[in-house]
Amino acid sequence: MDLETPAYPVGPLDAPVGTGDVARAPSDTSAGIEPAAPPAVAPAAAEVDDAATTEPIEAPAALEVVPLVEPADGIPPVTVTLEALAQVVAAFAAGTGPVAVDAERASGYRYGQATYLVQLRREGAGTALIDPIALPDLSSLSEALVGVEWVLHASSQDLPGLSEQGLFPSRVFDTEVGARLLGLDRVGLGAVVAELLGLGLAKEHSAVDWSTRPLPEDWLRYAALDVEVLVELREVMADRLAEAGKAEWAAQEFEALRTAPPAPPRIDPWRRVSGLHVIRDARRLAVVRELWTTRDENARHRDISPGRVLPDYAIVAAAQAMPRTVDQLTALAAFSGKGARRRAALWQQAIDRGLTTPEGELPSVRGPRTDAPPPPRAWADRDPAAAARLAAARGVVTALSVQHHIPVENLLQPDLLRRLCWSPPATLDTAAITAVLTAGGARPWQVELLSAELADGFVTLK
Repeated sequence: MDLETPAYPVGPLDAPVGTGDVARAPSDTSAGIEPAAPPAVAPAAAEVDDAATTEPIEAPAALEVVPLVEPADGIPPVTVTLEALAQVVAAFAAGTGPVAVDAERASGYRYGQATYLVQLRREGAGTALIDPIALPDLSSLSEALVGVEWVLHASSQDLPGLSEQGLFPSRVFDTEVGARLLGLDRVGLGAVVAELLGLGLAKEHSAVDWSTRPLPEDWLRYAALDVEVLVELREVMADRLAEAGKAEWAAQEFEALRTAPPAPPRIDPWRRVSGLHVIRDARRLAVVRELWTTRDENARHRDISPGRVLPDYAIVAAAQAMPRTVDQLTALAAFSGKGARRRAALWQQAIDRGLTTPEGELPSVRGPRTDAPPPPRAWADRDPAAAARLAAARGVVTALSVQHHIPVENLLQPDLLRRLCWSPPATLDTAAITAVLTAGGARPWQVELLSAELADGFVTLK
């Protein structure tokens, strides 16, 4: 429908789509759950000479995985009234220990990244499932949990949406980041729970349309199980981090996640259209820009994911073909579908605006001007010395990645490393590198680990 979708829908879009012991099914290979692989070093470790590694460690025996089939306290009712919320707030305020928190979105179905379900679990309070559409202000719950540690998996995905409901943690423990610091081969929640707890956490509903109302019972069961063992996972992971000497590293990473500012608006967001690399002239880029902008406005108005309004490949196809009429547009395979044909006049108007954009207003083929370094593939020609610095720095970071069993991107943001190498300080000693890394947002543990090593690596270039 072209009408604006209700904020609180009654059904899915027209697209496919307590406390106590955990209820666990008997182990059975017929359940289709494979044992988790043993921890492995980051993929980048393969780039390092075998001589830099330690003696091989014998892989542990395959872990028996027991499927989680039912929440320990059953499926709680969804909290949708102020009265019920007050009861949840009181229960969680009286609970003990950390609180497990998760949030479900409707990515790929709705416009934006709004939260459509909030799940929490705490010792003494059980599990709560809260509808943030019916209850958009959850600040009372946040106030009841001041000083309490929140346990989340991939908190950078959930915290921005939770903040829109007034939910702000005092402390965070992120089990995905913890898994990365431990060098686990797979860091998805299901894989980490299997590897560290020996439990099978089904993930078949992770990409469903959580804006659906009412939510099916199977989905609610899935949502409750997502927080069922997060605190237990946190305890095991904290012990492992301490044993590995990485507890302080983790604490710094968690605090950085908790206090991270909102991401700044993207420059030219339309340039993220998939397949844009095949468009190489400014006029066609103008068509892409106009189609993307029109699609975004339509998707926002209808509260539908932009990709469901018009897929990226259709935008690219139109920019390549440059149709002058609606008939020419709908003759394209990418615009032969019912929805695309219904709005063909709208898309053709956008194309026409791109075709008539004044020369001086055409987008740059090279992209917007930023202070970011150029792509590394161009460094050898543009600045051989910078290319040599980057090669040396990458060697240092990769070696440390292997030594400490941490992915290279978790040792230091690749963009910060490139900036250091492209626009270095006047002297590349430890103090100067420390200043650059600190100003760029590196955590103290990263600075301590990297600064002197990078300085030594750069010395070899002189």
